[in-house]
Amino acid sequence: MPDFDEVVRSRRTIRGFVRDRPVPGAVLREALELAQRSPSNCNVQPWRVHVASGAARDRVVRGMLERFDQGDLGNPEDPIDAFPGEYRRLQVACAVELYGSLGVARDDGPGRLSALRKNYELFDAPHVAFVSMGRHFGLGVALDVGVWLQSFVLALWSRGVGCCPQASLRYYPEVVRRELGLPEDQRLLCGISIGYEDAEAPANGCRQRREALETNVRFHE
Repeated sequence: MPDFDEVVRSRRTIRGFVRDRPVPGAVLREALELAQRSPSNCNVQPWRVHVASGAARDRVVRGMLERFDQGDLGNPEDPIDAFPGEYRRLQVACAVELYGSLGVARDDGPGRLSALRKNYELFDAPHVAFVSMGRHFGLGVALDVGVWLQSFVLALWSRGVGCCPQASLRYYPEVVRRELGLPEDQRLLCGISIGYEDAEAPANGCRQRREALETNVRFHE
């Protein structure tokens, strides 16, 4: 098992998977059971997760791509996040790195649309997990789900499994409800594409930088 610090430092978002190499069920279960130990307010453990593989995975992908290819860019249940000011600078830098690795120019509309479509192809990942919480919960409980998400991502990476947490996978909640039985009282927060990295995928050559600690943290004495 890798050192924890090394797992955090080395973890990368994977956007290209080996489609015909599924993750063993025992490995997925290990990572999920470890993430289940995540802390939460009053120990309510509010995360609800639907993991789809095989035919179930394919049904969800077909449903999302059908909507996307009809020009329907989705209808998320929560407002789309805005990134003003300094956050916008980081968002643009992220896009420049990613689209640059794909050879897609900023003014290449069809190329950018094709790259966006790959989100709903799950980047060829053989598994996808959809994460939700009860509709009556607010920001405080969403923080708990975020803690769970980080635990799960790191548990996968420590076992040699890559993933891509995707806000884009909340854009078609109706498809997830229809194909996986997500209850109406649950808000779809995100999806996670899961699998083994395709080292030849151009997007996996992308490396995102982090800001200096002082950008995000202030010490008071």
